[in-house]
Amino acid sequence: MDIGHKTGIVQGPLEMTEKFRQAIIKSWKDRGGNVNSTPEILSWIKDLNANTCVRIEECGIDECSSWIYDDEQGRIVSRNGKFFSITGMRWIIDGEAVSEQPVIIQPEIGYLGILCAEMDGVLNFLMQAKIEPGNVNCVQLSPTIQATRSNFTRVHGGRAPTYLELFSDPSRCTIIYDRIQSEQGSRFLKKRNRNIILRLNEEDANSLEMNPNFKWMTLGQIKELMKEDNLVNMDTRTVLSGLPLEGTDSYEYIGNIHRKLNDYRMYHDVDTEEVPLPELADWTVSGHGIDCKRPADFMVRYYNIEIEGREVRKWDQPLFKAAGMATFGLISRVHEGKTEYLIRLKPEIGCFDMAEMGPSVQWEPTNDASGDTKVDKLFRDKVASNEGIITDVILSEEGGRFYHEQNRNLIIKIEENELPEIPDDYAWADLASLSRMIRSGSDLNIQLRNLVSLIDL
Repeated sequence: MDIGHKTGIVQGPLEMTEKFRQAIIKSWKDRGGNVNSTPEILSWIKDLNANTCVRIEECGIDECSSWIYDDEQGRIVSRNGKFFSITGMRWIIDGEAVSEQPVIIQPEIGYLGILCAEMDGVLNFLMQAKIEPGNVNCVQLSPTIQATRSNFTRVHGGRAPTYLELFSDPSRCTIIYDRIQSEQGSRFLKKRNRNIILRLNEEDANSLEMNPNFKWMTLGQIKELMKEDNLVNMDTRTVLSGLPLEGTDSYEYIGNIHRKLNDYRMYHDVDTEEVPLPELADWTVSGHGIDCKRPADFMVRYYNIEIEGREVRKWDQPLFKAAGMATFGLISRVHEGKTEYLIRLKPEIGCFDMAEMGPSVQWEPTNDASGDTKVDKLFRDKVASNEGIITDVILSEEGGRFYHEQNRNLIIKIEENELPEIPDDYAWADLASLSRMIRSGSDLNIQLRNLVSLIDL
């Protein structure tokens, strides 16, 4: 892995010393762990899966005590008006309606935060074993805190999330990374969460009262566990993509990427307008949920949920249920001795600022080869022939709003002459540039940030 020819102090809203960056690399190289071994972590997760009561049952809206279909608004809403709602949305680009679909409206900003600390000379991260109702395999490794504003303000009447006080008042910590980042623009309307990494000193870390659902682990252990299907959740991956890896020469790529983004935002008129769910031309609403009349990437269903150990143990809610598996991919090459990654401009209906940069390939389940660019075709050919594959793992989307939504995540390597020219909406970037853009702005979408977290030494 090449993170830039030079390293140094990051100039920007957060300054990070070379000493701390070296601590990250040291933790990254430690695959066995110095606080909890990887076999201990896997055994812990296995025991939690075996011994935690989890019951998720699909139901009709008439079996939900907390949710209703509002005929007047044409929305699915909670009875208390909190949490989130589901409505129809039409996407309009340059005066033309290009698509319409159900979307999740959840304007509140939540916490996705990880605590880290040096333990006996090695940087460790405090990870949570958390069960979300939509998880395909129940327990996944989650950030130290993963909470909507409704969670941490206790709208649901449950207890406060563990270690919330360290994030709401981080005076005992050093802020490593703190940035509001986007969620899935194909499912949410302009949804964002606060991605934050805090560093505790070792004395305070050792004095924490350890909840049995939390364990310390090195970055290297987390990277190894990311190779396991559906084990490290989406929220962990997006937060860890914000670790500082910048080099001082990363700006050579960033200017070109910002030009592409800003040209799109400047020269296109992009808007959305709400459409009551029954007025969506291709969608039908019933007591069982929302379905599309043609092949679609998702449907909406209702669930009765019981999970032991959560802030609230029993509840009901709608979830977006996946209709298949998506594929997200990064193409890499070595150019002038440096590893580069191919990224692409990606407008989406729910994008906060019209468009972000996404991975080389971002295919929803209904995507087929009919609209392939030459980049898509090369990627398909490489995967079909099992050529140049560096990473290939199935990972989950966020289980609090999506039911059993999994994606195949691939990083592949090509020779430089296989893509001598790229379409104008693509750009090459090194890891240093991607890292700097994640930490200094909100221009990379969650699919790309998740793939960046999978890049290994």
